[in-house]
Amino acid sequence: MNAPQLVERVRGGDRRALARAITLVENGAAELREIMAGLAPHTGRARVVGFTGSPGVGKSTTTNAVVRAVRARGLSVAVLAVDPSSPFTGGALLGDRVRMQEHATDPGVYIRSMANRGHLGGLSWAAPHALRVLDAAGFDVILVETVGVGQAEVEIAGLADTTVVLSAPGMGDGVQAAKAGVLEVADVFAVNKADRDGAKVTLRELRQMIAMKDRSDDEWKPPIAMTVAAKDEGIDELWGRVEEHRAHLEKSGELASRRRRRARDEVEAIVLDLLRARMGGVGSEHGLDDLAREVAAGERDPYAAADLLLKELGAATGE
Repeated sequence: MNAPQLVERVRGGDRRALARAITLVENGAAELREIMAGLAPHTGRARVVGFTGSPGVGKSTTTNAVVRAVRARGLSVAVLAVDPSSPFTGGALLGDRVRMQEHATDPGVYIRSMANRGHLGGLSWAAPHALRVLDAAGFDVILVETVGVGQAEVEIAGLADTTVVLSAPGMGDGVQAAKAGVLEVADVFAVNKADRDGAKVTLRELRQMIAMKDRSDDEWKPPIAMTVAAKDEGIDELWGRVEEHRAHLEKSGELASRRRRRARDEVEAIVLDLLRARMGGVGSEHGLDDLAREVAAGERDPYAAADLLLKELGAATGE
């Protein structure tokens, strides 16, 4: 199957073609440029919703319940679930596929797990490209579930139209909730496992944190949904909050702005990857390894080394 054939089959929703395309994305295959070029005109329609939060709050269970709610509304849905990978083999347990087996035979649902392969921020570096593939395949909604790495996991805010941050009773005190950077990216909050002791305390702490930020009358104020995802309780309310945020984005023009920022970040990431690849291929006497040795020995400062490497890169590309 060549690239044009693969693009055509992805657009038709062929599951084997989808799996193949995302695998090529993860591996950074040579055909990737041609595939992305073929898919680009057919993207931009899907609603992208991200789910993040600390480990143990029930992200996978909540995502699974939201899939049911979305399907009940007659919408097709793709799930991109990023799992932590082994630092030794690069493999991942792919536990989300285990938890979401009930949707395996539903033709309106597609679930893909991806290993983060050591990438920080809760996502795989290939996630933006994988989203493009799923978007071009015609899914109405794409749910992105991140690894769950605590306060550093904020990349999802740059990838999703709506970011849902999950919390749960007993995950930390009020100071911890207020300082966690991951909470600052929330468009919608969900207090999961709300049938446990301490749920009202968690709700109160989140409300206090939200109230600390000054907002204009037109600015979105993150709502809080109380859920028990394992029992399907509160999931319709949660999805309703997501839809309210979507309406706000469209009315305010923020949706287009967010998607432009997403495209900018994607282009920037590609440029940086290309630059890193070129750094390893500089063939002059001032290669990266030689410069590193000089900096380590105190023979050259790191800024001077960086300037020289940039000069070498420019010469290598004829600039």
